[in-house]
Amino acid sequence: MDHAQRMQKLSEQQAALRQGDEAAVAAHRAAGKLTARDRVSQLLDAGTFVEMEAYATQGHVVTGYGLINSRPAYVIAQDVTQQGGAISLAQARKISKTLTLAQTSGAPVILMPDSKGMLVQEGAELLAAYAQVLGELAGLRGTCPVITLLAGEAVGIAAHFVQVADIAIAVDGGSLVAPFAPSVMRAVHGDKLTDAQLGGAEALATKGVVALRADSEAQGLALVRALVDLLPTTMGERVPLLAGDDLNRLISADSGELARDIADAGTSVELYANWGNACRTYLARVGGYACGIVSCAGAEGGRLDVFSCDKVAKLVQLCSDYNLPVITLVDSEGLALPGPEGQAWLMTASTRMLMAYARTLSPKVAVMTGNAVGPAYVAFAGKGMADISFAWPGAYIAPLTAEATVQTLEAERLQQQDRATLVREASETADAFAAAKAGLVDNVIDPAETRKHIIAALELLWAKG
Repeated sequence: MDHAQRMQKLSEQQAALRQGDEAAVAAHRAAGKLTARDRVSQLLDAGTFVEMEAYATQGHVVTGYGLINSRPAYVIAQDVTQQGGAISLAQARKISKTLTLAQTSGAPVILMPDSKGMLVQEGAELLAAYAQVLGELAGLRGTCPVITLLAGEAVGIAAHFVQVADIAIAVDGGSLVAPFAPSVMRAVHGDKLTDAQLGGAEALATKGVVALRADSEAQGLALVRALVDLLPTTMGERVPLLAGDDLNRLISADSGELARDIADAGTSVELYANWGNACRTYLARVGGYACGIVSCAGAEGGRLDVFSCDKVAKLVQLCSDYNLPVITLVDSEGLALPGPEGQAWLMTASTRMLMAYARTLSPKVAVMTGNAVGPAYVAFAGKGMADISFAWPGAYIAPLTAEATVQTLEAERLQQQDRATLVREASETADAFAAAKAGLVDNVIDPAETRKHIIAALELLWAKG
């Protein structure tokens, strides 16, 4: 057999492997879903994918590396069209090899689970393989960003593929994540809930299980590409600084989208949008710097409940793991008032949030745009937390709201004077200028110039990381 014949045979073998089970692939695509190879092909820059162990037919998982927006990344995509994508010893070995290589470089790992379960015939040995893979994924935190894109099933032990990721995305209509199969849940509890209600994309997003929800696989893949641009791709190096839009661009202080206005145009990705709505959290670029943004100006005075505290802690921990600056826009009256049974839970969650801020060595910039009351000032903008803190002229910084201050400390004057007058006095004695005189904030700034002050602070603090 000459060289040309060998190459022809190689080409035929590759085509056969990539074609897989024709009937299963056809049925999968007829259901409007992409195959594992489709997902990898559409995710990576054209012509850059290098498949690892391409001829290892037993694993039923596509692994390899390539480029996303010219930046390196590793991919792992289970192939549900072959044996239901069941995880096996062979599959675990391929995944483990990929994770080991990723750890040596620090490049992101894009995990795309899609499996009907595990190859139970392999017994307890397979459980050990599962433990090894999940342990390796957990061990990547802070070294290699892990992004999970879920457009199929991750049930049972595989559900952990979502939670061990730094950021998880679920696609509407095809995602299912559950520690127990929905059929089991219905059999035990007699509920009539659908699969989607138990573990679909909407349910996962509203419970904070996934950070992002996509309308389609195409949108999910686009979100992965956007996230890779905001995370490091080389061990020990920061996210590259890119040219931002106008560094001196003024913003509207009345904008309901303050975080997006501060960010460079088109760069912001909101995480956990359907969960913990007293705060909003983003990854974005500001003046070309990749960073996290926490914006507390939600409903009911921006009071932080358990879910909001956990949501903020998640973002700050992500920024800490990958050395991203944290920008916090503060307008919060403090903690939400829980029921008696919820106080311990709220205390735990708020402490977790505070500790996330306290422990991160990443640059931290706070802007008090309105209220910074009690725990909100302590966690977000306190001198022991933020490296640099600004306040708008109308900001209010105090242990209690102005109304609560009057009610608590001015009971005698309330009997003789108008409540509104006393509240106004309390507000003025704890405004931004009073806080600045006391050294509680670094500067009082024009709201329209907030973006430019933040960028200047990031430039000053860049060497900190």
